Amino acid sequence: MTNAKKALLVVSFGTSHNDTRKVTIEQIEKRLADAFPDRDFYKAWTSRKIIAIMEKSSGKHILNVGEALLKMKQDGITDVIIQPILILTGIEFNKLKSEIDKYRQHFEFLAVGNPLLTSDYDCEQVIKITVSELSPLRENQAVVLMGHGTTHSANNIYSKINDMMKDMNYSNFLLGTVEAAPSFENVITEVKKSPVEDILLAPFMIVAGEHAKNDMVGDGDSWANRFRSEGYSVTPTLKSLGEMPGIQQIFVEHAKQCLK
Repeated sequence: MTNAKKALLVVSFGTSHNDTRKVTIEQIEKRLADAFPDRDFYKAWTSRKIIAIMEKSSGKHILNVGEALLKMKQDGITDVIIQPILILTGIEFNKLKSEIDKYRQHFEFLAVGNPLLTSDYDCEQVIKITVSELSPLRENQAVVLMGHGTTHSANNIYSKINDMMKDMNYSNFLLGTVEAAPSFENVITEVKKSPVEDILLAPFMIVAGEHAKNDMVGDGDSWANRFRSEGYSVTPTLKSLGEMPGIQQIFVEHAKQCLK
């Protein structure tokens, strides 16, 4: 392996929450590394803010994308697969591609795998995996998934998934976002149309970090407390998408598609 000219670079946004990182990002990295035993493994984070927080708390520096690509060049790598651990082909993915383009000339082959939700087939698989992981439900219970949301047009995927869940007869599963549409107001309007009494709240995110712990189930104006104020009982879970083996495997399949 030390003389290998091929490499796999796994890129994530990063998180300063050790608990969720160990069961999400690190597990996905391991799964990808195991799937490409003939490639040297590298990792990078895109959030310089989180990298700085981690460096201050642990004394360890995590490479950003540019640093990782330069290190691979210095290590003599000529053939690179880059797999982002991202959900959408949105702002972060476009930033990543722009950064990668600055270094393409250093490699003979460089391919970038797709984020989690890129095709209709991806969406269908993610729905099935999520439903399976969060089932069975109690009578009069619904699942509300909380996504991040984005100003990018890729945000439309969240509404699309809601429509697909209805078409797949998972009408007791609803998806909303913290920062875009569908909003919490959109979700609770749908909940009120049904005989639901209990809400199972779960993050529709790779990691259960700040948004999950604060916006979803925190002590303040969180989704959990807003549902409670409307008379619903709330059962929260911090099981995020990145914890689910089926979701981890989708990233592996997307990386493998780079070689087809």
